[in-house]
Amino acid sequence: MENSATLSDRMYDILKVMGKDAEFLYDTIDTYIEDAENANKKELANTWRKIKSDRLNHVNLLKDALEKEIHGG
Repeated sequence: MENSATLSDRMYDILKVMGKDAEFLYDTIDTYIEDAENANKKELANTWRKIKSDRLNHVNLLKDALEKEIHGG
């Protein structure tokens, strides 16, 4: 069994993707939504909102996967 303090390849992969998704969710997506709304492109704004929702779901899936890796699941 791996030491829980060791960062395995699997944990690294999960953390890397979570970081990219978090950056997109917290630094970028709201700007895209606002840009679409300002251009009166409601369908595009809704598309960005759907992508935001999907990415949040992905982050939660990855969080669960990371917890399993940490606890040896």
